[in-house]
This record gives sequence, structure tokens and C-alpha cells, in this order.
Amino acid sequence: MKEGEKKRGIAILGSTGSIGTQTLEVIDRHTDKFEVEVLTAQNNADLLIRQALKYRPNTVVIGNESLYDQVFEALDSADIKVYAGQNALADVVKMESIDIVLTALVGYSGLVPTINAIKAGKDIALANKETLVVAGQLVTRLAMEHRCNILPVDSEHSAIFQCIVGEFNNPIEKIILTASGGPFRGQVRNQLLQIKKEQALKHPNWDMGAKITIDSATLMNKGLEVIEAKWLFGVELDQIEVVVHPQSIIHSMVQFEDGSIKAQLGLPDMRLPIQYALSFPERFKSDFPRFDFINYPELTFEKPDTETFRNLQLAFDAIGKGGNTPCILNAANEIAVSEFLQDNIGFLEISDVIAACMQKVSYISEPELDDYINTDIETRIIAKELIK
Repeated sequence: MKEGEKKRGIAILGSTGSIGTQTLEVIDRHTDKFEVEVLTAQNNADLLIRQALKYRPNTVVIGNESLYDQVFEALDSADIKVYAGQNALADVVKMESIDIVLTALVGYSGLVPTINAIKAGKDIALANKETLVVAGQLVTRLAMEHRCNILPVDSEHSAIFQCIVGEFNNPIEKIILTASGGPFRGQVRNQLLQIKKEQALKHPNWDMGAKITIDSATLMNKGLEVIEAKWLFGVELDQIEVVVHPQSIIHSMVQFEDGSIKAQLGLPDMRLPIQYALSFPERFKSDFPRFDFINYPELTFEKPDTETFRNLQLAFDAIGKGGNTPCILNAANEIAVSEFLQDNIGFLEISDVIAACMQKVSYISEPELDDYINTDIETRIIAKELIK
């Protein structure tokens, strides 16, 4: 940012989660470049209050309306506006003082606020992959109509984006998404029958929230990333390959028509892709730990096991069928993961619920926003009935 330029106003949707708190760490290092305008949380009122008192945003939103009084009373004397509920969350992104909206909400809840932010002409730093999984065609079309940038925050999509900067006139031949393989890499189905949530929540390389950690263990996270990559980078399904890379040093790769492959490497640290999304097209100096090849004498690769980890194949099937099927996949997965975390179903049953919903829920070939909303509702009802 050049001297004299105004700070960029940022709204952080999901400021108390893993991505949200790391975004604030990035902002702490660049207070001359960013101004926190909005902070939101669903249930963590205590942390939201502490963040608000530190960063003094214009507005905070607590999604859980029963926590409104607690937040309001704590911030009443601080001249910070306080709102509650999902409608407030969807409306606050339209504020004129906001330049970029970082969406770090969990799951489907990020869809409507992201769409509203795009319609208001805001750039999007997207950490909520489900927005594009559920309604990628609609969201990307709106972004083009309103001339908004969608800047990926996921480490894999940030890597792809960094690889294609300067290559916009050179068609992509193939995107290679890397996956750690999760905590159960190499195990077969019989070994996964007795898996408990405590085991599934131990990711070998990344420190993330519970839902995304379970998705990583089932490889659904990689499946969602396949769908997100299709919409972000305008490629066909047969141009996306998934490769298991246990060290998580190569975050993803792009192969061009001449056969050359570009890769983006670095230590597993979400602050780097967060900062790149906020600073693009610049690269701000950072004090993040540096990667040293000597410490990683071997970088290995293998094919994913889609028979044991069915969710990855289900995601390919969903985007291959198109329409509202990825929306069905996402909603069924959110219910199944929630039930697994409550010890109501087994690890392998997550895939069973998703597959059944993809067969049972009504198919719509050309959905609009209302169709996505209704599909999400219908899928969640059917998924819960299947589990009962």
C-alpha cells in the first residue's frame, strides 16, 4: 500500500474461529494497511467481546440471538453497534466502509452473506468453500456481473491462484490439488469401523476447527475443494487431479499446455494465504516461519484411496452430475459430521448418509438461490431421518 492511501476496511465473518483469529493476527502485523469494520461470531460471545474491545470495529454481529444482551451490555460504552441473528449477518456486509469481506463462516451459513456482499460490490476473501460448493455457478456469475474479486483463502486454492498470476493468457491444462491424506491415510475400511471422534480430530499437519478436521479425515474436504476449484478457475472436472502429499509442503500445482508445472510451497501456516488474499496484488513482508528444504529431505506423493474414503469420489460424482447435487452433498455432509461428533453414527456411516441423500433428494438441473435454499432444507430433513 502506497503512502497516503486509505486503509482497507475489512469485515471478518466468523472472527472467533481458526481462520478469523489468524486473520486478526495478520492484521496486527499490518495495522497501517487494514481497518477492522465488522466482526461476527455465532456462539463465542466472550471472545467476540474481547476482539471488539481490542479492534474497535464499527459493528459486531452475534449470530445466536440469545447472546445479544451479553454482547450489547459489554460493548454499550465502547460506541460499537451490536446486532444479532442471521438477517443482521447478511445485511451488515453491505456497509459502505467495507472494502473486503473475509468469509470464514462454517458450512452453508456463508452462502447468503457472501452473495449479499458481492451484490454490494465488495471483494471477497473466501475461506468458506461451501459457498462455491453449494452455488458455484450462481456466485461466480454474480461476481462477474458486479465486478468483484473472489480471492481464495484455502491454502490449496491460494496456491493455484499464486501459480496462475502472470499466466492469465496461458490456458491451464491441469490443476493438481494436494491432500495430506488425513490421520487415517493408508488404513482400510475394516480399520475404520471403530474410529472415534477423538482420533479423527487429530490432524497430522493442520490446526483447524472440528468440522473441517473431520472433513479432512474423510477426504470430503478435498472433495469440496475439487468443486471449489472448478468454479474458481473455470476448469472442467477432468482437468482436476487429487494427489496425496503427506508432508503438506506443496500446497497445490498447476500444469500448463506446454507440460510445465508450477507449484507453491511453504510450511503449513494459514496466515500466509490469508495475508495474500488481503494484500493482493501486493505481497506484504511477513515474519512467518520459513521453509527449509534441508528439514524435508523427502516430499512424497501417492494416489488417494477413494474406495476406503468414499467422500472424495462422491464429491466428483456430485459435480459431475451438476445442478443442485453438490448442494445435496454439502448439506448431507454437514448433518452427518455433526451426528458423528455427537457419537450418533460411525465414521464410515458419514459416507453412507451422503450417498443415500444424493439418491433421495429431488434433483434440479438449473437451480436458482431459492432452489438451493430449499434443497438444503430438504436434504437436512432426509439426512436426519436416515440417521434416526
